[in-house]
Amino acid sequence: MTTADPRVAGIPAGLAAPGTTGAPYRPLLPVEALPSGTMRRVSLGDLDVLLAHTSDGIVATDDRCPHMAAPLSLGALDGCAVACPLHRGVFDLATGETLQHPTTGGLDADGAVHPTWTPAGSEPKPDPPGAKADARRLTRTRRIRFYPVRIADGVIEVALPVEVVPPTHVVGDR
Repeated sequence: MTTADPRVAGIPAGLAAPGTTGAPYRPLLPVEALPSGTMRRVSLGDLDVLLAHTSDGIVATDDRCPHMAAPLSLGALDGCAVACPLHRGVFDLATGETLQHPTTGGLDADGAVHPTWTPAGSEPKPDPPGAKADARRLTRTRRIRFYPVRIADGVIEVALPVEVVPPTHVVGDR
């Protein structure tokens, strides 16, 4: 790492993605393609990785909301907080925790129940009846899991647990 390279954020205890211990590092993106405060999606086969340059450094996780799998790369990044564009959940990329539970309510990672809620200035939506209400009530928002990151020769490299093809598609800055 050179003095010009940004720092890599640490992985919170117990939140390394399964299978990443000893996994090979793969080059994903030049450092200059990820300015501070931006996010990028890098797709490798059927794996979509979110690279985010947070206020704590660069992190890598799945580009899937831990609630209902919407692409976090389409959301907004504020410091270490990433907002999901689908149900307004906000997740901490420094700790892996939920900062704001999604509007649909449901269970948090520890099993506590959270009610549905309506953003300020919006009309409340009635809770749907039947199976849809049950699905919302039982949907668990998981903690974010992280991939190990390093910077080598100006390239962001990520340790991935499975064999994947070279990067096939990069979505623009968010």
